[in-house]
Amino acid sequence: MDKLLPPVMVFPDQRDPASAYRVAFDLLSRREVVQALEVLEPALELEPENHGLRTLRAWAWFIRVQLDKARVELEALVEADPTDAWVRFMLGRTLERQSKYDEALPHLRLAAVMSGDPEHELSVLRVERLRGL
Repeated sequence: MDKLLPPVMVFPDQRDPASAYRVAFDLLSRREVVQALEVLEPALELEPENHGLRTLRAWAWFIRVQLDKARVELEALVEADPTDAWVRFMLGRTLERQSKYDEALPHLRLAAVMSGDPEHELSVLRVERLRGL
């Protein structure tokens, strides 16, 4: 009996940042983290300050529980653009996962206010309760 193999994944030009963003986002949404990082790294070599690509890389590290790497990247992204609610939320979630509740709470609160997203508001409540334990 022949062994059934998955199809070979063919990525478009991985060095094109726009294409890399789309492919990496799709891979991350399917939790294909290793493949997403393989797509992101060549594009980030071309555009190391690309906010979108760096955000996806931080998301990948968050999923892989490489929380120190994610935190450093997210802190730099917040410094570069303090109005990015999603990045603030992810920084808060990263700090929460590191049990740094006092540090997480300001970022989660700002993300909740800036976005109005119920998930962000629930995160604030969760961290407030965890902090009180």
